[in-house]
Amino acid sequence: MESFDVNRRNWDERAGIHVASPDYAVEQFRRDPAYLSGVVRFDLPRLGDIAGLRMVHLQCHIGTDTLSLARLGAQVTGLDFSPESLKQARALAGDAVTFVEADVYSAPDVLGRERFDLVYTGIGALCWLPDIRRWAQVVRDLLVPGGRLFIREGHPVLWALDLDDPRHLRIEYPYFETAEPVVDSVEQTYVATDRSVQNATTHSWNHGLGEIVSALLDAGFTLTRLDEHRTVPWNALGGQMIADERGEYALIERPERLPVTYTLEAVRTVDPGGGREAPGPASAGS
Repeated sequence: MESFDVNRRNWDERAGIHVASPDYAVEQFRRDPAYLSGVVRFDLPRLGDIAGLRMVHLQCHIGTDTLSLARLGAQVTGLDFSPESLKQARALAGDAVTFVEADVYSAPDVLGRERFDLVYTGIGALCWLPDIRRWAQVVRDLLVPGGRLFIREGHPVLWALDLDDPRHLRIEYPYFETAEPVVDSVEQTYVATDRSVQNATTHSWNHGLGEIVSALLDAGFTLTRLDEHRTVPWNALGGQMIADERGEYALIERPERLPVTYTLEAVRTVDPGGGREAPGPASAGS
C-alpha cells in the first residue's frame, strides 16, 4: 500500500532520532533493569497483573513500551512495519522480547491466529491505519477466545484539532474515518531534538470513538472499559498544556474541556464458529 510505504520511510527516519532523545529514556532503560516507560506506568492500574500472559504489542516502534511489558512478566512479541525501528528495539531489549517486521493487517498471517492472551496498542497507533473495522478483525484473529484487548490512545477529538494553533482549540481535521488520508508534511517529530525529518510526508486517518467501539462489537468483542482522560504523555498543544508529576500533559486552563486520550478494554467473547460465548471475564457468572 502506497500510504504504508510513505509512512514507513518517515518512521524509519524517526527511529534514530527517538532513540537519541531523552524523551524515550533509552539510557535509563539500559541502566536500570526495573525501569518502565511512562506510558506503561500510567497503564498499570488498569492493565493489572500480566505475568505469564502471551502478549503482542502492535505498532511497537523502538520497543520501550514493549520492553516495559516484558519486565512486568509477560511473554511479549512486538510487531512493527519499520525495519529501522525494530533494529533499535532489538538493540534495546535483547532476548527479552521477540520482534517481528510486518504491517498490522498482516499480523495474523505472520504471527499465527488465536495465539495471544492479550493484544496491547499504545499511544499514536490507530491513526496510521486506514480501516478500523479491518483492524478490529485482526485483533480478534490474534486473540484466543476470552483474550483481552488493551488500548490507550490519543482521543479522536485531539487528532481532529489544529495542533499548531498555540492560542485556540480549533477543529481542523476529520473526526470520522475517511476514505482518503490526511496528507501532512512536518519536518519536526514529537520529541526533544534539534534534528529534522527529511522524509516528512505522512498519511493518516482519524477514527471516531463510536466507529472504534462499533468495529470491536461487530468483530465479536464485549467492551469492558472505556475511560476518557484529560492528560496525554507529550505536549500535544504547545503553550496550552502543562506537565504534571507523572510527565503527563493537561490543558492549563479548564482541562475538563477536552478529552485527549482514552483507555479501552474489550474481551473476545464470540467463538469463530458463530454464536457461542467463549469462557472469559465477560461471560463469567452469566
